[in-house]
Amino acid sequence: MEYDVDAVRMQFPALAEGAAHFDGPGGSQVPEPVGRAVADTLTAAVSNRGRRTPAERRADDIVVGARQAMADLLGADPAGVVFGRSMTQLTYDFARMLAKTWQPGDEVVVTRLDHDANIRPWVQAAEAVGARVRWVDFDRDTGALGAEDVAAVLSDRTRLVAVTAASNLLGTMPPIAEIARHAHDVGAAVYVDGVHRTPHAAVDVGVLGADFFACSPYKFLGPHCGVVAGRPDLLEGLQPDKLLPSSSVVPERFELGTLPYELLAGTTAAVDFLAGLAPSGGSRRERLGVALGGLQRHEAALCRQIERRLSDLDGVTLYGHARERTPTVLFSLAGLESTAVSDALAERGVNAPAGSFYAVEASRWIGLGDAGAVRVGVAPYTDAADVERLLAGIDAILDSSATPRGI
Repeated sequence: MEYDVDAVRMQFPALAEGAAHFDGPGGSQVPEPVGRAVADTLTAAVSNRGRRTPAERRADDIVVGARQAMADLLGADPAGVVFGRSMTQLTYDFARMLAKTWQPGDEVVVTRLDHDANIRPWVQAAEAVGARVRWVDFDRDTGALGAEDVAAVLSDRTRLVAVTAASNLLGTMPPIAEIARHAHDVGAAVYVDGVHRTPHAAVDVGVLGADFFACSPYKFLGPHCGVVAGRPDLLEGLQPDKLLPSSSVVPERFELGTLPYELLAGTTAAVDFLAGLAPSGGSRRERLGVALGGLQRHEAALCRQIERRLSDLDGVTLYGHARERTPTVLFSLAGLESTAVSDALAERGVNAPAGSFYAVEASRWIGLGDAGAVRVGVAPYTDAADVERLLAGIDAILDSSATPRGI
């Protein structure tokens, strides 16, 4: 599939403000059809779900449609798609629920590569019931996390393995399917943070072996909400704390209170937008596979260009060299605080934030501490002109820092 980035960019109103956006890992810009879907839902007649009135049916259709859209995107069963306020909120909910099934001495595995939203909920839930937390380190030089690293800490007391499908700090994409096989061999469940992987690569939760796969639509051109795609059979065995009259049916039993229908409509629109990047024909799932393949090639080419140019510059340190990665570049400039570099780029109309981005364990592990470094993320709307603006900005900062004036 030939990827037409110019046609894609025309559908993002935010780009008219003129900035080159490399801040997608923290939240992508939104195409016009997604914003319209949210607005249309907010201004239409909507009520609590039902099938009696047009307003009830509209709400019900939105929820059912959003479950199917996410199932198509993730290769999941729509009966296991749970919506919530955010991935963090949902992960805390599931950590508390799963901890009810743990005993003192049971073990929970977390990795230092992960975003804290896939670490702290499990650590705190384990501490609350007397379970032991086993930590998995990753290679400091390459940023790689191997299946053997996880397998080394597993035992017959392991109840859950929490692992990222892609590091939001370094871009590393661990071998999730192999990790899941090791975990399942000892009877452990696998909770995968797919927030940073879902925008950049085709996902099939069955192939990955994820028992629970969490992601955030606002990272793949949608609105701010969270999703967990769980195995329906596992969800049937979990009981959240909930209101007495609320539904006990899966997946509704995990969605506390009235769902944000407008955000779910926007989520469906985001999935449809991605599918629409492929030529017409075939199911939505099939078109998503083609579209994400073309998108992945487009983003990878731009990312390689950024890395090649930065690696040739004196004073630039690149972090993370795992073989399988998302189009994410983490770097620092010698003698300059990363926040100052980010500020200087922002003055030039280039949005590339600095920090640890809540992957604080990873940032500390590679020696960056809590301050982190500058992160550049390539998105569906990134083009060659954006890349040139970024690289020209970095060149200018390096030139300026070589004089007494500094930035």
